Amino acid sequence: MASPAVEVRRSARRKRMVSARREGDRMVVFIPGWMSDEQERDWVAKMVQRMEASEARRRSPGRTGDEALLTRAQELSSRWLEGRTDPASVRWVPTMRTRWASCTPVDRTIRISERLRDAPGWVVDYVLVHELAHLLSAAHDDVFWSWVYRYPRTERAIGYLEGLNAAASLGITGVDGDPPTAEQDAELPDDRIAATGS
Repeated sequence: MASPAVEVRRSARRKRMVSARREGDRMVVFIPGWMSDEQERDWVAKMVQRMEASEARRRSPGRTGDEALLTRAQELSSRWLEGRTDPASVRWVPTMRTRWASCTPVDRTIRISERLRDAPGWVVDYVLVHELAHLLSAAHDDVFWSWVYRYPRTERAIGYLEGLNAAASLGITGVDGDPPTAEQDAELPDDRIAATGS
């Protein structure tokens, strides 16, 4: 894994606290102006390690493959859906422009759009819970939503997905880069998750 680009910003006003944040592809570490070069190196290494660990915790589950995604779906079913769903498969599929995921209750298969691979884990968790709930209720009816809203970050995740849709409509890329091909978008006519989560 390549080392991140790091910029160090010293401040005479900063007395003791060291902090870091992302600015684009770069990590910026803020340190007090009085620190020695050796202290700077030590703190920069610590802050890079902390930031990378924090970012790794927030990343979506299953990035390593479909098996990890299935395992995460099973965990979410146990936690939020009383373990009442048992998907046959959960897998990443090529980017779907008009939906985030799809579920076929008849064969218990769930497909998650590659667009979400870089989304925060809690957003992917919402999408998984949404699709798992279709194994309990195929329609977007009150029963379905009563299951989905057991996941505590439902509203927040719906807002996040609405933001991604808005960015896409403005031509802003970032989650998956290039727009999908017509073939990718035409795949899987089953359940769709629109920006509103329905």
